[in-house]
Order: sequence, then C-alpha cells, then structure tokens
Amino acid sequence: MEIKIGVQHSPREIVLDVDKTADQISKLLAEAATKGSALILEDTKGRRVLIPVDKVSYVEIGEPNKGHVGFGTS
Repeated sequence: MEIKIGVQHSPREIVLDVDKTADQISKLLAEAATKGSALILEDTKGRRVLIPVDKVSYVEIGEPNKGHVGFGTS
C-alpha cells in the first residue's frame, strides 16, 4: 500500500510503501491524533518514520500505480 503524507512547511511529501491496509493506517492516524503523539509507520524495507501528527497536512492512502509495458495508452 502506498501512502503519501503532506507535512506543513515542507515542499515535498513523504511517500512510503507499507504492508498495512488502508483501515490499519487510518486507525493508527486516528489514535496518534487522539493522543497528540507522533504517527509511527514502518515501510516494506524496515525503515521507521515518525511524523508529529500536529504537522500533518494530508494523508493519501492508495495502491501504487503499476508501470505500463508497451506502447498502449490505457
């Protein structure tokens, strides 16, 4: 699952590939927001990212776009 996280005062978004479902990610985000703590996520390579919830602008959760092979325009 690909996650894009926008952070306040940062021109770039954080993009992670994680082994969690959209519901699991939403639950982690809601729990961190309720507690006022950091959102802690681990990507598929084992790296951990800690993001202060009060600095999150948006979270986009979805499957990554698969690369197309060939000359088709689909």
